[in-house]
Amino acid sequence: MWAFDTSSIIHAWDNYPIENFPKLWDWLKSEINSNKIVFPEVVKEEVLKNSTECSKWLKGCPNCFLKVTNAISQEALKYRDLLEIVEDRYGAGVSENDLIIISTARLHGCILVTDEKRQPNLPQEKKNYKIPTVCSLEEVKVTCQSFVEFLRKSNQVF
Repeated sequence: MWAFDTSSIIHAWDNYPIENFPKLWDWLKSEINSNKIVFPEVVKEEVLKNSTECSKWLKGCPNCFLKVTNAISQEALKYRDLLEIVEDRYGAGVSENDLIIISTARLHGCILVTDEKRQPNLPQEKKNYKIPTVCSLEEVKVTCQSFVEFLRKSNQVF
């Protein structure tokens, strides 16, 4: 199962327009309807802020959003502490929603599809770690891949 971050669904929407790649979007909808692709609940609001049209498309998949449970919130708080984020003073790295997305993927056993760039050189402050870096931490261990990597591994041809 794959959990999509906002960056990946927006990346897909912007780079693979539905009018040019209808079979891709039909396949994605099929994967969503069979619960192979899910979205952490916080993605819904982020997509709405960034792409009204993509948000409308996602509304056609009302059961694809995973609710934020107490267990997910507690896991996100552990990651916040791990990254040495004090109160709500996040750095240039992950946001509170990002930690919920990572926690959702981990607790549901999902591969996280994110188009946030990898950081070959780690920032000095952990609060500046981006999603792929946080996912690679020993205490987190969530597999990440980009949308293009996700497509390649699907073996689908459109």
